[in-house]
Amino acid sequence: MGQNLTLPVPETLYGTYAVALPTPIADPAGLSHDEVTRRTRPPLRDLVLGMLDSPMLTLDQRPAGDFPPLPGELLAAYGADPSDLTAIAGAAHLLAVSAAYRPGRPPAHEWSARAVAGAVGAALTAPVIDVFTPRVLPAGHIERSLPGPDGAFRLTDWMLLPHTSGPRGFFFTTKGLARFGLPELQTENVPPALVEPWGRLLNGLARRVLDLWLDELPAGEQPLVVDIPEIVSVGLRDIAAAQGTDEPMRREVSVRLRLDTGETPVLTVRPAEDGPDRLESLCAALFGTPESHR
Repeated sequence: MGQNLTLPVPETLYGTYAVALPTPIADPAGLSHDEVTRRTRPPLRDLVLGMLDSPMLTLDQRPAGDFPPLPGELLAAYGADPSDLTAIAGAAHLLAVSAAYRPGRPPAHEWSARAVAGAVGAALTAPVIDVFTPRVLPAGHIERSLPGPDGAFRLTDWMLLPHTSGPRGFFFTTKGLARFGLPELQTENVPPALVEPWGRLLNGLARRVLDLWLDELPAGEQPLVVDIPEIVSVGLRDIAAAQGTDEPMRREVSVRLRLDTGETPVLTVRPAEDGPDRLESLCAALFGTPESHR
């Protein structure tokens, strides 16, 4: 039987975005209010305007040289358009949009900071940089990633799943769960043939773990720690939910999480049961064998 993992709950979470400006904005707060009002639909609009009118969201415009340099090579590696990289390199000023909020629903720090930066960037046709990742976010991506009227959002619009090769397989780690206060997920030694299916499984697992986390953080309460199960089920429905779609099939498999503490704690994902070829067995049980897809 699996036990629970005890995870600390951060006191405050931060979302930070940068808008690369060819010239400074005369009134960043006024422009932000006007563009959010014009471009953002309720009920998100009310949340964002409320954050703008509070100390929880700040607008910091300075000459670009007054900020740490933006990582051009990483932005390029994460798919930035060459024209955006040129605009960022030549930006005279940067507008840093930063928001702070407690963990839980809604993630107002991320939604508000991204909405404000996206509205300003769209108005000025200026690149918007997600400092957390870091990557340049096209206007269409920003609009799609923000929640609808029911508060639903696609986790894959807020998370990346980079992987690197090693002598015994691929190393996977999520980059996005920390936005919500969680440790990132990682898996070591994934066989090359499983890169695509294991990536899909991790997307679904991230969605399931995030739901478990948020369910333990009710509105108006903030515990010091939260317990989540050591053994977690992940299914086709979780994978679909991470991508903002529906899946009628209930097929699921179980994995085991291990909390590895260190300078940056992570949740290592392992099969729930030991044995040879367990990753292959999990992927086959969830997605079927490659032959079954022909």
